[in-house]
Amino acid sequence: MAAVTADPGVLGAVRGLGRAVILLGPPGAGKGTQAQRIAQRYKLPHLSTGDMFRDHIQRETELGKKAKPLMARGELVPDEIVLSMVEDRISQPDCANGFVFDGFPRTLRQAGDLERICREHLLGFTIVLHMVVQPDLLMRRLTGRRICKAGGHIYNVYERPPKREGVCDIDGSELIHRQDDTEGVISERLYAYEQQTQPLVEYYTERGLLSPVDAMADADAVTESIARILDKAKAAK
Repeated sequence: MAAVTADPGVLGAVRGLGRAVILLGPPGAGKGTQAQRIAQRYKLPHLSTGDMFRDHIQRETELGKKAKPLMARGELVPDEIVLSMVEDRISQPDCANGFVFDGFPRTLRQAGDLERICREHLLGFTIVLHMVVQPDLLMRRLTGRRICKAGGHIYNVYERPPKREGVCDIDGSELIHRQDDTEGVISERLYAYEQQTQPLVEYYTERGLLSPVDAMADADAVTESIARILDKAKAAK
């Protein structure tokens, strides 16, 4: 496992866990599920560009209108749109003590600009969790994924089904099958990941920030593996 290192100049700005956390991995690796659990366990806000864009699309903002056709085709939204949204979100008060980010950054440019944004807001990401999973499991995970319409709770009809079909166990809300979790869109998303995001693994490895996580295990086991990494980093603070 790669060593977890950090810039000592930014650690004082992040309380609680003491670190900002990024989850890196392909669609279907479990980033959303684990980010929710990390956020809850360490009292950090969970940020997801996908959730942000879906919110903008639902509210029919200008940003949402630009992102909707791209997301429907499984394409990545241009950096200038994403970064503008991310910077606005990080500037909000609940991110002052750090955050958990899944699904971002996706390109080398985004990674560099995120560093700049974090420095400007006296934040620094210091732990990058690489969710490693074999490609043959990704399609099954993604096509089987269902999302709670109200609370965003995540299920899978194959691996973690709800007690009642189509109904969230937690709040009783409808579970939806998102358009970007259909087979055709998924193929495009995986191709886009390989072309644009995989280089981040090398980028973060060279910087000594990457900690690989076996994401093929069940969700609880993955959570405990991540907690060991984070607890070790917190103890070394």
